[in-house]
Amino acid sequence: MGMNMGPSGHKGHRVYKPVAEINITPMVDVMLVLMIIFMVAAPMMTQGVQVALPKADAKSIEQEKPVEILLKKDGSVQIGSAEVARADLVARLQAIQEGRDSAAILLRADKDINYGTVMEIMAALQMAGMVDVGLVTEPTE
Repeated sequence: MGMNMGPSGHKGHRVYKPVAEINITPMVDVMLVLMIIFMVAAPMMTQGVQVALPKADAKSIEQEKPVEILLKKDGSVQIGSAEVARADLVARLQAIQEGRDSAAILLRADKDINYGTVMEIMAALQMAGMVDVGLVTEPTE
């Protein structure tokens, strides 16, 4: 068995050997910072930007209009412009869903309404098989 005498070389001079390992800690730190920046910046990029679109003679794309559900402050529910009783909501939503592949839903709820009431409507939508739900808000000033 040999004894370790320290670095080899002349007296007082150290000979360093290259390290063949890559230190990935700084790379991971940079990637985490970039991920946080993108997570914060991504929602800000979804805001609408005013642009002047060019004119073209192309036909418009055929799309089904989304079903708009309005939940008023007093708890009453409207589908489109028709008032619907809460007991009949699931049946009405299932009837709407029958004629479509997947109906997009826009839910407009009053800001002062109880959170539980909004969740009841969301549960009714899920029971009717409607999972593509968008909650409509107004932009802040």
